[in-house]
Amino acid sequence: MSDLWVEKHRPRTVVEIRGQAAVVQRLTTYAGNKSFPHLLFSGPPGTGKTTAAMALTKDIFGEHFRENLLEMNASDERGLESIRSKVKQFARTAPYGKAAFKIIFLDEADALTADAQGALRRIMEQYAETCRFILSCNYSSKIIEPIQSRCAVFRFRPLSSHEVSEQISKVSKEENLDITDDAVEALTHISQGDLRKAITGLQVAAALQPKITRDLIYETSATAPPEELHRYIASCKDDGFHVARRRLRELLDTYGLAGTDFVNQLHRELYNIDFLSEISKLELTEWMAEIDYRLVEGGGEQIQLDAMTARLVKHLKT
Repeated sequence: MSDLWVEKHRPRTVVEIRGQAAVVQRLTTYAGNKSFPHLLFSGPPGTGKTTAAMALTKDIFGEHFRENLLEMNASDERGLESIRSKVKQFARTAPYGKAAFKIIFLDEADALTADAQGALRRIMEQYAETCRFILSCNYSSKIIEPIQSRCAVFRFRPLSSHEVSEQISKVSKEENLDITDDAVEALTHISQGDLRKAITGLQVAAALQPKITRDLIYETSATAPPEELHRYIASCKDDGFHVARRRLRELLDTYGLAGTDFVNQLHRELYNIDFLSEISKLELTEWMAEIDYRLVEGGGEQIQLDAMTARLVKHLKT
């Protein structure tokens, strides 16, 4: 359902895209010229890469854009055979109607294997006259250099807090949702510039009760409110190990946090805690990095988080 909601509110033309002014300016020129080189969209999730590709395609081909578009998720079809068969077969056929070229959109192209990227490189070269490629990825460093050099590279940045809150308010109004200002602020906080994550959080909350509040947003998004994380650190400083450990357990149970989620959220809030010195923040960051690594490598969650709590108490009590 969340994908359908995002699709419903997706801009229909390039000029409707929000939060990527530099990208929109260049893509608008391509849309006006009805032509563009191969494109590589790079940036964090939920910042508009797929939206930009689809909007540009609609601007160029109009309502019947599907006839001249092949859209593939490269993470699902990441092997050499998919590139050699599906992509090459589409690229070698003539454009539909009066179109000058076709478009192949490869989403999550950084998931393509090295062999598949090598084959794609050759296809991009062979069919440049009748086919344009749009590749999107989270990490451009995972795209081989020969493909990058054939593309105009667009860097998408995370959306600002103002842009996310503005879009959430717009969607809420269109959907007739009763949402508080605190809830909009909470969605902005948990999204970290990822508009898709914010809209998904809004949809989940809206499905549970008619009035969307700040508490509901945090309860349904596996995110602890900043003040709860501050209280955990304060317990480590003032109350000792057992009280801090108990507060940690309550946090995990109440908000449904995994160990890595808790460490990452605590790290994000660490620099907003006024009663910690600069040296303390540096040392705590090193410990959290170590605990995060242990958790990712398969360390027991409870004992690792208890170990982190013990080190926090020992450091802050001295």
